Amino acid sequence: MSAAPTDLTAWPTRLHDAYVFDMDGTIYLGDDLLPGAKRLVVELRRRGLPVRFLSNNPTKDPDQYAEKLARLGLETPVEEIANTVVVMTRWLLANRPGATVFPIAEEPLIRAFAQAGIPMSDNPEEIDVVVASYDRGFDYRKLQIAFDAIWYHRRATLVATNPDRFCPFPQGRGEPDCAAITAAIEACTQTPCEVVVGKPNPIMLTAALGDLDLDPAGAIMVGDRLSTDIQMAVRTGMHSAMPLTGESTLEEALALDPAERPTHVLDRIDRLIPAELWHELGWTEDNDPVI
Repeated sequence: MSAAPTDLTAWPTRLHDAYVFDMDGTIYLGDDLLPGAKRLVVELRRRGLPVRFLSNNPTKDPDQYAEKLARLGLETPVEEIANTVVVMTRWLLANRPGATVFPIAEEPLIRAFAQAGIPMSDNPEEIDVVVASYDRGFDYRKLQIAFDAIWYHRRATLVATNPDRFCPFPQGRGEPDCAAITAAIEACTQTPCEVVVGKPNPIMLTAALGDLDLDPAGAIMVGDRLSTDIQMAVRTGMHSAMPLTGESTLEEALALDPAERPTHVLDRIDRLIPAELWHELGWTEDNDPVI
C-alpha cells in the first residue's frame, strides 16, 4: 500500500480479544474468497481467538451462510454467524409480541418468522408491522399493501432489516438493497421507518458477541462499509478495520471526522495480523492458500 498522510493504513500492532467479520465484500466477493481471508481466519482460530461472522444481508439465513463458508473452505458453526434474519426475528418477538406482520422479504426471513410463530398477513386491515427488507420480488402489489396498512388504515408501523442502498457484486456491479424499498414506502406513506435493526444498529453487535464474556472494546469489527460496519464499531467503542475490497475507499475514510474513521484501513484482510507476526509466519502476497 502506498504511503498516505495518515496512520489509518498502519498495520495493527497487537491481536484483539475477538474478531467480528462482515462477509460480503470482506471475507468473500460473490463466490470467491478475497485474498488472505482463509489463512487469517485459520490463524486466529489456531490461536484460540473467537471469530464471529455478521451480515446485513437477509436473503440467506445462518445455515445458508455456514454452507457457503464451508464451500469456500471455512467450516464455521452456525452459532458463530448472525445476520438480519436472526436480529429482526428477535426484535419483533421482544418489541412487538403478538403483532401481525407483512414481510416484504425473501424466503429466509419469511421462514424464520414462521418458525418463531410470528403471525403474518397480506391483508392491510390486519397488519400491525410492515417489515421492509432486501426483496428481489418487490412489486407494486406489495407497495400497495404497505401503503394501505400504514397510510389508509393508519394502523401499521414500518421497520426495516438493514440500511444498505445496494448489495455489491463482482466486477463492480450490485443490486438495489433494502434502503430502496424502505424509501419507496416512506415516500408514498410519508411515514418514517421506526427502526432499522441491521448495522450500524448496536444490537447487531449483541447478536454477534452475545455468547462471549468480553468487553466489546477489546474486540475489532472488520468490514468494507463506512456507513454500516465502521459506524457500528464507532457507536459501540470497538476498534475497526476496513479492507479496501468492497464499497468504501480510503479517500472516503479520510474525508470523515477523525472520530468517525476506522482504526485501520487495509489493502488486504490478512494484514489484520501485526506486521512482525505476518513476517514470522512467512506470509507473502504470493503464497496465499486461497482454497
